[in-house]
Amino acid sequence: MTGLVRRYGDFTAVDGFDLTLATGECVAMLGPNGAGKTTTVEILEGYRHRDAGAVTVLGEDPAHAHRAWRQRIGIVLQSADDLIEATVREAIEHFARYYSQPRGVDDVAALVGLEDKIDQRIGHLSGGQRRRLDVALGVVGQPELLFLDEPTTGFDPEARRVFWQLIERLKGEGVTILLTTHYLEEADALADRVVVINRGKKVADTTPADLGSRNAGRIVVRWHENDAVREEVTATPVAYVAALGARFGGEVPGLEVLRPTLEEAYLALVEEST
Repeated sequence: MTGLVRRYGDFTAVDGFDLTLATGECVAMLGPNGAGKTTTVEILEGYRHRDAGAVTVLGEDPAHAHRAWRQRIGIVLQSADDLIEATVREAIEHFARYYSQPRGVDDVAALVGLEDKIDQRIGHLSGGQRRRLDVALGVVGQPELLFLDEPTTGFDPEARRVFWQLIERLKGEGVTILLTTHYLEEADALADRVVVINRGKKVADTTPADLGSRNAGRIVVRWHENDAVREEVTATPVAYVAALGARFGGEVPGLEVLRPTLEEAYLALVEEST
């Protein structure tokens, strides 16, 4: 995808965005609300038209893709209509019919941790369980490319870990994954690359480790001295701590060395691009 543009009247939601995914790669797209993430994903899925740019997904332009192409992708939307009166089993069976080689219903339910709820009506599921079903419907067709738009919203920590294990399994099967998320630890745990978008423009495209070390020159060394907390921002923390140790004759009271987190690097990047 190169030079992607999507406008709504005078507002440009996506402004010259470029993105490439390699086969079997998991890419996390990060950005604040309204940055253009969902619009970009919906164009790649073929659900929204573009105003400019070239887009190729699995060798096809999604704006003109046929049914066979759609069988090769899986989609987990931010929200989907409830089949309130259907059971979990019935919903999975229904969506499985759209694919030529779907996973088994019981296998899919187990993948997302709904095996104990498989015969329960969807209207009786909790919000987190309903979100697990959304994920199940996205993977039932054994997609080559999986779109996950904030898939773990509403998950408790245990459910999120189960989902992460599912993504690792799919990655091991060679599935290519495009993930949008607001959870920085999720991007750090799952993604081979992170792409940061703000105001429709790409402001970073790198690995989680490289994004996290973006502010490596801003390491904070903190200690106690003269009944006060002192701190210094430095790019050479080892040398600075050694100098402090020499000054104090050994142990430095209350010594802390604080390195920037992935979240701090991300927030700084978004702030700079706003």
